[in-house]
Amino acid sequence: MTKPLSNDLRERLIAAVEGGMSRRSAAKRFGVAASTAIDWVARWRRTGDVRPQPQGGDHRSHRIEAHAGEILALVEETPDITLAEIAAHLDAAHGLTVAQSTVWRLLDRHDMTLKKNRARDRARAA
Repeated sequence: MTKPLSNDLRERLIAAVEGGMSRRSAAKRFGVAASTAIDWVARWRRTGDVRPQPQGGDHRSHRIEAHAGEILALVEETPDITLAEIAAHLDAAHGLTVAQSTVWRLLDRHDMTLKKNRARDRARAA
């Protein structure tokens, strides 16, 4: 992800718009996209702040984390349960649609992952 543009540029663009310039012409003058100028001015008018919002981070794990106890109990009951089965259970029981990767990340956070072992693979019948 790219770094946010400087606060100085944001302040100069907003000052130009407040001085009577349109947002699109200010965007062209300062070399940013028109949608960027529109967003910056709208945010400044709404909050009075020109600083960029924080980037990245996890914003949705709390949805599945609320069901962590139930998921971990499912894994304890049925050790060979698949990620798809856990996701299907969440959808059926709670109407929570999650990807298999989301379930895996929850299990990883709780140290419940199973790594494949070559020795176990060799013990199987051909």
